Amino acid sequence: MNLFRHRLSGVPALVLLCAAVGCSSADDGASAAVPSPTTKVARLCRNLDEALPSKVDGMDRRDPEPASALTAGWGNPAIILRCGVERPPKMTDPKVAQGADPDAVAGGVNGVSWLMEKRDGGGHRFTTASRLAYVEVTVPEGTDSSSALIDLASAVRKAIPEGIAD
Repeated sequence: MNLFRHRLSGVPALVLLCAAVGCSSADDGASAAVPSPTTKVARLCRNLDEALPSKVDGMDRRDPEPASALTAGWGNPAIILRCGVERPPKMTDPKVAQGADPDAVAGGVNGVSWLMEKRDGGGHRFTTASRLAYVEVTVPEGTDSSSALIDLASAVRKAIPEGIAD
């Protein structure tokens, strides 16, 4: 019986140690909803996944959960890329095209056109325009959006041809 008590005596110490150093069974990684595109768009997205850089805005690639070729991430808090998303409603809003919507503006970075939308709680969401697949990039507040888009532009140009997405 003393042997059993001796083995359990280390358990409270282990619990205190984990609390002190932040042990956790949960990963602090990001999560992202995986889009459900058509087969044609999914193929383009897999090509994009292979072309993506290992670093964006100086941060290493750390893909979100669940793992998918349709999503990618960099840093913590994460810049998240999702390929094959639906067309954002603001993309067809005439106020955006005329520059009259302060929460959404259109622009281009290194040959890739984007719709930029402010996110509730800070940061921005960018969605490609004039490409055969919609690619969404969310950038947390405090992260250099222009640097992130510059780092991603080459891969998007290479993998997602210009055109109108279905």
